[in-house]
Amino acid sequence: MNKIQKIGVGGGCHWCTEAVFQFLKGVERVEQGYISTSIEPEQFYEGVIVHFDPGIIDLETLIRIHLQTHQSKKNHSLRSRYLSAVYTFTKEQFSEAENILDRLSRENIDFITEVFYFGKFRESREQIRNYYRKDPQRPFCKRYIDPKLKIIQDDFVNYLK
Repeated sequence: MNKIQKIGVGGGCHWCTEAVFQFLKGVERVEQGYISTSIEPEQFYEGVIVHFDPGIIDLETLIRIHLQTHQSKKNHSLRSRYLSAVYTFTKEQFSEAENILDRLSRENIDFITEVFYFGKFRESREQIRNYYRKDPQRPFCKRYIDPKLKIIQDDFVNYLK
């Protein structure tokens, strides 16, 4: 039996990111909130912490899904709020995530997504956690989250719960 691991990711609205990872096999829990890097512990960005079973879904697959479900290729005016990042908890995880991003960049596209050591976490208030699951018919869900879930259905169907 594999030990549950965790990784932080961010890049877009945490409502969207939370929903994407909640639909994946092997993901035990998703914590929605605000994450800082170890470099800037007082600067927080929207993100989630994904608790996953690496025997069911590995780090590379999680990173691939993350890169395809947010704007990971370009900067935009809200980057100060939505850092395109993978937040790691160990030296081994940091190295693995960097290697995955380097390899994927060489394969096709240069991502702006960076790897950081996890700093701190502040959980979102209860009212906005599980945003999609509480009411998937909301206009925000239809406009922004459904297209991301469609990407998973099209490109990662074997990983859907």
